[in-house]
Amino acid sequence: MWRCQAVGAMLMMVAACEAAPDAYEERTVSVSADGRNLEYRYRLMRPAAVEAGKTYPLVLFLHGAGERGNDNAKQLKYLPTWLGEPESRRTHPCFVLAPQCREGSRWVEVNWSDKTAVPQTPEPTADLAAAVAALDAVMRAEPVDRDRVYLTGLSMGGYGSWDLAARMPERFAAMIPICGGGDEATAPQLKTLPIWCFHGAADEVVPVARSRSMVEAVRAAGGSPKYTEFESVGHDSWTPAYRDPDTLDWLFRQRRP
Repeated sequence: MWRCQAVGAMLMMVAACEAAPDAYEERTVSVSADGRNLEYRYRLMRPAAVEAGKTYPLVLFLHGAGERGNDNAKQLKYLPTWLGEPESRRTHPCFVLAPQCREGSRWVEVNWSDKTAVPQTPEPTADLAAAVAALDAVMRAEPVDRDRVYLTGLSMGGYGSWDLAARMPERFAAMIPICGGGDEATAPQLKTLPIWCFHGAADEVVPVARSRSMVEAVRAAGGSPKYTEFESVGHDSWTPAYRDPDTLDWLFRQRRP
């Protein structure tokens, strides 16, 4: 039933660069939480060349638990670094927005290892709200194509992607959630959103059932999400997903109706 792919050792050995690409600017945004203003740091990469009168797509990336902190750098591992490579910048000129979740906080307050979902909370966490505030700030200040705003995240960020897309599906042209999960009751909000979900069949951190159940729920609600399950791959399903050129080609083809 599930679409499976064998992943070669060469692909799985692609290393994630630890260094923050020079292309990323440091920025901050303030949000109100618990009766006080909190300042959040994020990074933004602009297209290598911005032409007057032209707009560009934007990718909002939600990192995993290992990239939390306040250095405003660790969150650039994986996709932000790869999108900053010269060839990628030529092929897919875009804005890349990478907020950083605080140490000890989460995009969504859930237990990642649970096999079943908990109901979505009425309001997003402060950190997820900060990601939205950063998105709003960038869209006000930069020539972003509002019909080509994309959402993606891995692990903790996969949970964040499912949660955020369900809260505001009209904001995004497409979503790629990787090894995460969500509340199946939110599936009706997601039925018209182009989704390509990825998970490793051997994941021992986030149960693969979390992605399977969300995909099933969206399909039952009338949606047509794509799903790729990597056979024999553990938690790092984001490397084969993001490093496959077809994945990003699909993402950048999507537009809001």
